[in-house]
Amino acid sequence: MIGVIDYGVGNLFSLCSSLRCVGAEVEVSADPVVLEQADKLVLPGVGAFGDAADKLRATGLDQLVIKQAQKGVPVLGICLGMQLLFEESLEYGRHRGLGLLAGRVVPMEGALPAELKIPHIGWNALQPMAESPLLRDVKPGDCVYFVHSYYATGCADSLVATAEYGIPITAMVQKGNVMGCQFHPEKSGPVGLAILRAFCEEEGKA
Repeated sequence: MIGVIDYGVGNLFSLCSSLRCVGAEVEVSADPVVLEQADKLVLPGVGAFGDAADKLRATGLDQLVIKQAQKGVPVLGICLGMQLLFEESLEYGRHRGLGLLAGRVVPMEGALPAELKIPHIGWNALQPMAESPLLRDVKPGDCVYFVHSYYATGCADSLVATAEYGIPITAMVQKGNVMGCQFHPEKSGPVGLAILRAFCEEEGKA
């Protein structure tokens, strides 16, 4: 069973629909008792890092994610959910993340060529940088759908794929059982479904 963490951030309908489309049994919950029974966890998220981190901690689900990740349960962060896996973010201040991955989330503003629009919205090609089970059915140049204004840096030890947007943008990360997609796989057509299927079929907790 895939546990989708519901902490009041984001529309979960398309994500759950995509997971079910690839054959997963899905349970959306804010109950740690329910989520502890999941073979894998998905941490979604849209909006501002600080608000999302506060909501996650207010529910106690931050500790649930950390504990399950430390036990070896596969965890997939999506978009803001991926950013929350890192140590900190500089979005509207300085905010502490879950610390499951080394690195920080920083603004694109000032880092990109001036002619490029922020946020980075639309389809962009993945460039694999390291092996990952999530990429088993993905080819270099396959496109996925992004919507974001901040990106992860200092994460060389977990970097799996980038996308070019004036500079290389961190697109996918993985360190052991902790994984993340900056893009929205549930909005990325067949390529996104292939990534979700690979996550669902990875060996999880017994």
